[in-house]
Amino acid sequence: MKIITVANNKGGVGKTMQCFQLASYLANKNYKVLAIDLDSQANLSSTLGVNVHRTLVPEWLIGDVPFEEVVVPAEGHYDFFKNLHVVPSSRHLANLSKLLILSESEVRKNAGRKERLLKQRLQKISDFYDFVVIDTPPMLGDEMIMALVASDQILIPTQAQDYSIDGLEELMDTFEIIKESENPNLQFSIIPSMVNKRRKIEKVRMEELSESFDVTPAIRNLVEMQESISLKKPIFLMGKSSKGKQDYVDLWESLGF
Repeated sequence: MKIITVANNKGGVGKTMQCFQLASYLANKNYKVLAIDLDSQANLSSTLGVNVHRTLVPEWLIGDVPFEEVVVPAEGHYDFFKNLHVVPSSRHLANLSKLLILSESEVRKNAGRKERLLKQRLQKISDFYDFVVIDTPPMLGDEMIMALVASDQILIPTQAQDYSIDGLEELMDTFEIIKESENPNLQFSIIPSMVNKRRKIEKVRMEELSESFDVTPAIRNLVEMQESISLKKPIFLMGKSSKGKQDYVDLWESLGF
C-alpha cells in the first residue's frame, strides 16, 4: 500500500483538485483506493459524493472507534467509483487538537507520540488498499504532521508566484525534520499548479523552482479544471482535445503512476 499526501500550508493552490484527480485516476486503473479528507472544510469529501454531519476521524485516530465506522464508499456516476472509498471530513475535525490534548496519556501509551497515530491506523488496513490519497488543511497543524509521518510521498501543489514560493520554506523545514526524525524514506515532488504559461514572471519562478526542487510538469489554470470539480468528472474523462487532460497525462507519467 502506497500512501500519498497532497499538502501545502497555503490555501488556494489546488490541493483538493490534485487529490480528486489522483484518487479517481488510480481507481480507474482498477486499484483499490482510499481517499482520506483531513481538511475540516470537507471539499474532497463532497467532491467524491460524501457528506457527513459529524466526522469520526478524531475518534478513529485516538482509537475510540474502528476503521469500519469512519469509511464509506465514494458515490458517483462512473464505474471506477466502485474501487474508491472515503474517510470523510466535517467541521468536527477542527476539534482534533483539543481531543488529542484530552487523550494525551492514552495516545502516549498506544502510539508513543501523537504524530504517529495516522501511520499506526493505516498499518492495520494495509492489506485492503493499493493506494491511500490524503488531503490536508492549509496549515502546519496536527493533521498535516500526521500525514507527513504516515506517507511514502508528498505532492506539493504550488502556484508560480512569489508569495506561494516563499511559503514553501516553512513546509520544507518541517519536511526535513520529519524525514530525519520519523520517516527517512519520505519523498516529495512540487507540482506547479494553476499556471499561466503566458506570464513571463511565472516562467521565471518555475525555472527558479526547478533549480532547487524536484518539480513535475505544470498544471495550467484552465476553465475545464474547475468544470471537472463542479461536475465531479475527472479530467481524464474529458475529450481528446482537452488541454487539462494532457497536463495530467504528463503529470502522472512523470510521477510513475
